[in-house]
Amino acid sequence: MMELKDFEKAYEKVSEVVRSTHLVKSEVFSEGTGNNVYLKPENMQLTGAYKIRGAYYKISTLSDEEREKGLITASAGNHAQGVAYAAREYGVRAVIVMPTSTPLVKVNRTKDLGAEVILYGDVYDEACGYAIEMAEKEGLTFIHPFDDLDVATGQGSIAMEIFKDLPTVDYILVPIGGGGLATGVSTFAKLLNPKIQVIGVEPEGAACMSASLDAGKVVTLDGVNTIADGTAVKTPGSNIFPYIQKNLDGIIKVPDSDLIEAFLDMLESHKMLVENSGLLSVAAVKQLDVQDKNVVCILSGGNMDVITFASVVQHGLIMRERVFTISVLLPDKPGELVNVSKVIAKENGNIIKLEHNQFVSINRNAAVELVITIEAFGHEHKERIIKALRHKNYSPKEVATKM
Repeated sequence: MMELKDFEKAYEKVSEVVRSTHLVKSEVFSEGTGNNVYLKPENMQLTGAYKIRGAYYKISTLSDEEREKGLITASAGNHAQGVAYAAREYGVRAVIVMPTSTPLVKVNRTKDLGAEVILYGDVYDEACGYAIEMAEKEGLTFIHPFDDLDVATGQGSIAMEIFKDLPTVDYILVPIGGGGLATGVSTFAKLLNPKIQVIGVEPEGAACMSASLDAGKVVTLDGVNTIADGTAVKTPGSNIFPYIQKNLDGIIKVPDSDLIEAFLDMLESHKMLVENSGLLSVAAVKQLDVQDKNVVCILSGGNMDVITFASVVQHGLIMRERVFTISVLLPDKPGELVNVSKVIAKENGNIIKLEHNQFVSINRNAAVELVITIEAFGHEHKERIIKALRHKNYSPKEVATKM
C-alpha cells in the first residue's frame, strides 16, 4: 500500500537533492482557457526532469548490499540521469540501457554523471528487456523507471510541492508514459484532498494507459509512434496499474501536432525549453472542459537535443504559416526575379530561400518556375503576400515547404 506516511517520508528524503520548482502562473494559457493555469517547471530540475525524485528515493530504500552490487536500469533518458545522479551520490556503479533513438543530449548527460551507457533496441520496452537480462546475468540491482511503488512514491513528492504553493488547486494535468509519475501524483493528491481531479495526458501515438484502462487490464500496444520520446512506452506498469485505476480521473490524448504548437508557446511566451513529453500537460489544457478553476500543468522535463529543437521549431513555424512556400511561373526574361522580389518586399515578406528552375518547360519564354520560401507574421500576412502576387498576374501556388 502507498500510504500518506510513505509519501511524507519520500518528500523529506528527495528534498535533500531536488530543487523545489515553484509554480509559475501562465497568463497566456489562463486567458486562452478561462482558468487559472499554473506551470510546475520540472524541466528546471537538477537533471532536467522530475525523474531524479523517484530514482533517488528508491535507491535510498535499498540495503547497502543491494547498492554495492551495482545498479542497472532502462530509460529513454530522464530516469537514466536520475539513477546516474543517485548512484554517484551513493558512490556505486550504474549501468543504463537506453534505446538507440535516445536524444544525444540525454546520452551524454547520463555519461557525464558517471554511468555506463548501453544503447539497445528501437523503443524503451526493448531496452528494458535487455536491462533485465543483464541484471540477472551480472547480479545487478534493477531499478524500474516506473513500475515500482517506491519510485512512484518518490515522484509523488511533486504533489506536496504543488499543494504548498497552491492549496486551492482543482486540477493537476500529468504526463503519462509508463505511469509512475501519474501514480505518485494522483495517489498522494487524493490523500491530501480527495476532491482534487488528476488527469493523465498521453501522446496519441503511444496511448498504452488509455488502452489498458479501456481493457480493464494492462495491455501492450503493437507499436508506438510519437515525437514525445520520453513517453513512448508500449506497456504500462502492472504494479502501479491498480493505483491508476483508483486515483486517476481521466486521460486526455494529444496529437504530435499539438505538442509542436505548445513548444512554440512555451518558448515565446515563457522563455522555457520543455521537451515534447513534458509538453503533454500544456498541450492538453485547452481540452479541459472547465472554467474558473485552478489548474496545474506538470512540465515533466526539458532535455531536448539541438537537432530535435531545430526540427520542432521549423515544423511549428510552418504549421502557423509563419514560413510558407509558393511556386510561380514567369517568363525567362531579365528583371522578372527582381519584380517578384519587389512585390514580396513591399508586403514586408522576407524571402529565406529561392529555387529558380529554367527547365520546367521546353518553352522557357512561357514558363520558368520560381519556388520561393517566405517568412511571414502568420496567416493573414501570408494571404496578403499571395494576393499581391496574384494582382501582378504571377498566379502563385502553394507547395510543401522544405527547410
